[in-house]
Amino acid sequence: MKTTRLIIVAVGGQGNLLASRIIGEAALHSNIPARMSEIHGMAQRGGVVESAIVFGDAESTIISDGEADVCVGFEPSETLRALKRCNSKTVVITNLAPLPPFTVAIGRGVYPDLNKLQDLIRAKTARLIAFDAVVLAKKAGNIMAVNMVLLGSLIQTATLPLSPESVKEAIRKRTKTAFIEINLKAFELGFSAAKNGS
Repeated sequence: MKTTRLIIVAVGGQGNLLASRIIGEAALHSNIPARMSEIHGMAQRGGVVESAIVFGDAESTIISDGEADVCVGFEPSETLRALKRCNSKTVVITNLAPLPPFTVAIGRGVYPDLNKLQDLIRAKTARLIAFDAVVLAKKAGNIMAVNMVLLGSLIQTATLPLSPESVKEAIRKRTKTAFIEINLKAFELGFSAAKNGS
């Protein structure tokens, strides 16, 4: 089986770990070999949270610079930070709704211009899907469903060996009952956004 390397970057509280676990569950039930690792950092204080998932026969979950086949960013500046892991064949999906770090709020840092950020990503990678996932999460019924929106976009690209049905089944299993329908709707909205080239 072809090895596919996925990196997901976010800040604490955006639901990266749930999205990663749903992907892992879908792979498990589809009998697709997958290995996963997580870096939590200062997640509770809005720090970076990173997940690496490798599909196929690879023995390590380490994704070195230039090795990612797919990169999903829940926060635009974190997507830009992960760009070094990408190459000219990488597919990148990013949320465009910024969550500026504390350093920007106190005037010690500058948030990158979103248009320039997209230009930089496009120049280095094969494809960029960029849109405001927060708008779609709200449309689904919960701003916290950004992770499911981006998961839907990721699955639509067909870069992973997972079917939409297997991922939706994993969403049903891994999500609290009260949020299942919202999460499934968010997944579908993200799937459509990627399909329409957002």
